[in-house]
Amino acid sequence: MRAARYYDAKDIRIEEIDNPTAGPGQVLIDVAWCGICGTDLHEYLDGPIFIPPAGHPHPISGESAPLTIGHEMSGTVAALGEGVEDLEIGQKVVVEPYVIREEHENDQDYQLSPDMNFIGLGGHGGGLAEQIAVRRRWVHPVADHVNLDEAALIEPLAVAHHAFVRSGAKAGDVAVIGGAGPIGALTAAVLKGEGLTVYVSELSELRRQRVLDAGVVNDAFDPREVDVAAKVKELTGGRGADVGFEATSVDVVLEMLLEAVRPGGVIVNESIWGHEPKVPLHQLVLKEIDLRGTIGYAWDHPATIKLIEDGTVDVKPFITGKIGLDDLIDEGFDTLINHNETAVKILVSPTGKGL
Repeated sequence: MRAARYYDAKDIRIEEIDNPTAGPGQVLIDVAWCGICGTDLHEYLDGPIFIPPAGHPHPISGESAPLTIGHEMSGTVAALGEGVEDLEIGQKVVVEPYVIREEHENDQDYQLSPDMNFIGLGGHGGGLAEQIAVRRRWVHPVADHVNLDEAALIEPLAVAHHAFVRSGAKAGDVAVIGGAGPIGALTAAVLKGEGLTVYVSELSELRRQRVLDAGVVNDAFDPREVDVAAKVKELTGGRGADVGFEATSVDVVLEMLLEAVRPGGVIVNESIWGHEPKVPLHQLVLKEIDLRGTIGYAWDHPATIKLIEDGTVDVKPFITGKIGLDDLIDEGFDTLINHNETAVKILVSPTGKGL
């Protein structure tokens, strides 16, 4: 089968590799769609980060570069390994793409377990291939009425859902999000679905308009034209937002959030930083702000899938492109790196059948 293989920074190759098979306790999946994640872009530009470098195998998967990438995937069941009896051939599924030691996979916070990594980054195959074999533990069925292109956004939506859970926010709270890229936009969708008032700061006119048209924000501001922190305070009667979400890995955005949230407020950092930020932490001290990290998800997929299945969240507006595997770099990575103001989420069809 054909697969996108990561060798090193700026070296991803489309190659022919052996098809996987469903071993005991595994599910073989025909991949329909796989999204390009911001983490994939970081690996391409600055990596390897999560990806184990050549000659340095990951302690759980035993794999190192080159390996197949892609972790935001949806597809249908192609075969069931021995012992898997609760799924059916042809059933729609998504993958919770973890590489975790079996003794930790049912921990309350399994995303924080030793040597945690992700399928499509740390080994065990990847979604940017025609097929993948995944342990049943990490395969989640989705209702037949859910389109598989939309289902490919369940993984990043679960990231957003976990950030919402980490924030402690509740219906009626006010949130400000720094960035309306894929994670920022999906965070807005989750927050709005949970009953929050949501404001977003975003440079890209296309991205601002997407979240406005999707109805997932109350307003979207261009920080070049509006003092976002001052505007949020004005809209909250001088109080400030209850929660902030950082989804850009840009210093001035985190600085804005420290100004925009109320005293005693919470900021959740969702982005993966490629540099050490310079941030005025005196704001954190003087306002007793709680700055929280978040990584991946833990037990979030069922609730996230329900948001899609019952129509609480509509992810269709955030799918801005669909490409085949051969166009992964030129029309996928290059667009999201150098022209990200023109796109939100680009999906890849490894077989090309969905195009």
